[in-house]
Amino acid sequence: MRVIKTIVLIPLALALVVLAVANRQDVVLVLDPFGLYEPLASVVMPLYLLLFVVAGLGVLAGGFGAWWSQRAARERARFFEREALVLREEVDQLRRLPSQSADPPLPPVSMIR
Repeated sequence: MRVIKTIVLIPLALALVVLAVANRQDVVLVLDPFGLYEPLASVVMPLYLLLFVVAGLGVLAGGFGAWWSQRAARERARFFEREALVLREEVDQLRRLPSQSADPPLPPVSMIR
């Protein structure tokens, strides 16, 4: 897995460096859609920085979307963890009761794992 990461990340890093070197010119990012000639809010920055910021925001938005879409699975996992804990406690209580049969007692749940 580490080799695959290296094989993917080194060319990606080189491509990002080439992109940054090739796009050093400044661009004006206008944040006022109605002020065509005299915008109220604008930022001057290198083009590569603008591209990196937009890509970073896209990664954050995608990560948040993936996290949000998995909330039902996380809730189910928490529910089943609580249920398993309750059932383990119930099994341990039943194991502590005096046995009514001739079968030998079963080991505690913690030893079965």
